[in-house]
Amino acid sequence: MNATVKVWDPLVRVFHWSLVLCFAVAWASADEWQDLHEIAGYTAATLIAFRLIWGLFGPRYARFRQFVRDPKVVAGYLSDMLKGREARYLGHNPAGGIMVVALLLGMGLLTLTGWLYTDLLWGEEWVEESHELLANLMLMLAGVHVAGVVLASVRHRESLVKSMITGRKRAPGEVDVS
Repeated sequence: MNATVKVWDPLVRVFHWSLVLCFAVAWASADEWQDLHEIAGYTAATLIAFRLIWGLFGPRYARFRQFVRDPKVVAGYLSDMLKGREARYLGHNPAGGIMVVALLLGMGLLTLTGWLYTDLLWGEEWVEESHELLANLMLMLAGVHVAGVVLASVRHRESLVKSMITGRKRAPGEVDVS
């Protein structure tokens, strides 16, 4: 049996799956159940605020400085991915790191536009259209995120979904980036 190491702390894992649930509930309840939609949105906003704090003060693999990388590093990693020779990272790889930033930014803007439309600018068409556009962009980003997780899981022969449930990943090898 392969040795494993703890990577994702419980708060990162609860945040991740809670945000997934909030987005799914908000998406499903849009135009159908406004109270539930708003609860999901406000909960997502609270989760985003928590994650921003945890990204500064949380444990090693939760911190932004551990996975937010220079654009040249991200481009190099993506190039290596296309060639099928990307390195395995114990935490977020450079593509995953930029995806975390994109998802946090997108969800933050989505919840902001939802709040503006609900509480301050009700009836403003541009706010509603911005909110809907952001929701559709988030759905596309989520799809790209899932595709990236599947690709990395296959390429590195480990279930990243399982690691986001258990918090553990295969111990790093000699060539892995920890």
